[in-house]
Amino acid sequence: MSLLAAQSVTKHFAGITALNDVSLEVGAGELVGLIGPNGAGKTTFIDAISGFVPYEGRVELDGRALDRLSAHARAAQRGLARTWQSIELFDDLSVRENMAVASYRPSAWATFKETLSRPVTSTAAADSTLELLGLGPVADMSPEDLTQGQRKLVGVARALAAKPRLLCLDEPAAGLDAREGEELARHLRGVVDAGTAMLLVDHDMGLVLGISDYVVVLEFGRVIAHGTPDVVRRDPLVIKAYLGGAEGELAPAVDAS
Repeated sequence: MSLLAAQSVTKHFAGITALNDVSLEVGAGELVGLIGPNGAGKTTFIDAISGFVPYEGRVELDGRALDRLSAHARAAQRGLARTWQSIELFDDLSVRENMAVASYRPSAWATFKETLSRPVTSTAAADSTLELLGLGPVADMSPEDLTQGQRKLVGVARALAAKPRLLCLDEPAAGLDAREGEELARHLRGVVDAGTAMLLVDHDMGLVLGISDYVVVLEFGRVIAHGTPDVVRRDPLVIKAYLGGAEGELAPAVDAS
């Protein structure tokens, strides 16, 4: 059974169809890439399944419907986490403390005790996430002192520290140079190989096609192709969709090994 099963997801904005009957599945331990030209509906799809915009259709996680749940309930109760295109970190906290904020789930008694003592600044989940993403050397630094690539990783790590069942990433490689993109790709593949399923949206086709197990392609809100990265690269509809744009990026470009 699929971990995530989105069926016939449709979204209209003021008469414009942003998503038209989109179906997509992500299996346990699988990395699924969602690509398409600008305006294809990729971010809207993540917004819909994570509960930030209303939609028609059905979304299930572990066989249980999410459709009537708020965004908070989908994240906190069901384990569907997402990141945003803009990196919103707590710059007055260290990297480790950013992780602790995301992963800490105190009881009422623990909350009361913290009013009388020093707040928790780290958790086991935060520490393991820092290690998984290679952020240990910068754990005690302020996010303001990090490179753009490191800030992107911290954004991913903060979502991952909450131990989600499924992690949805929206443009994590935006603004990164080639070296930073390749490093990010290796870390993302490592996250999936460690057991966290992932839905990845990014304009860097080399990154997405280089590390995904399966790829779904949107154009004007519709699925025009899906399959393994090698199949998608050769699909005539995909090549046509990127003509005059980024079709050169459909070639293999990232070694995530």
